[in-house]
Amino acid sequence: MTALDFSADVGLLAVFLSTANICLGLLIAVRYSPSRLWPHRRINIFAVHNWTAYVLLASVLTHPVILLFSTQTHWRLLDLALPIWSPVQPIENTVGAVSVYLIVVVILTSYFRLRLGRSRWKLFHYLVYVAAICTFIHGILADTDLKGHPIDPLDGEKLFVELCFLVVVLTAVWAWRYRLRKDREERALKIGRYRGFEDANASD
Repeated sequence: MTALDFSADVGLLAVFLSTANICLGLLIAVRYSPSRLWPHRRINIFAVHNWTAYVLLASVLTHPVILLFSTQTHWRLLDLALPIWSPVQPIENTVGAVSVYLIVVVILTSYFRLRLGRSRWKLFHYLVYVAAICTFIHGILADTDLKGHPIDPLDGEKLFVELCFLVVVLTAVWAWRYRLRKDREERALKIGRYRGFEDANASD
């Protein structure tokens, strides 16, 4: 396995972890209960969400660093930090670097979320969606051989990235509909309680 192959594999791991982390975040956002609903087990979604974020950070940092050991293309630290001047695929690599920087910002601000305050921290946390979009764009457009070959959307690695993107989209749609249904049920419950309270007072 060459350095490029290893870097590509770590990149795919980062795509998977990004997908899992966003899906878990959406579950948290809609207050999904795995003990009350599927899989009917007590699972700390928040803890799993945090750990996937830390492993994701490690993978997105490792993914470009491996390129320093490539014998096919000469990479400098500056090329990794500011890929706009990278020897190959500067645009695709810059998009990937933006994703890395945004993930770092999200994780660091999450660590200081109590000091920042919930409202300010949430603004930073929304950047994770921008980071995910950059991750998927980089994963689909970048040539793993770093030779600028035309994109093959049916390539195994590209299909994996595309599938992960589809999973995120479907999970986001489900979370949105789940939240709407849950809000309707909560409103109906409140109205029912209010009417019951009124009926009880009227009977008195």
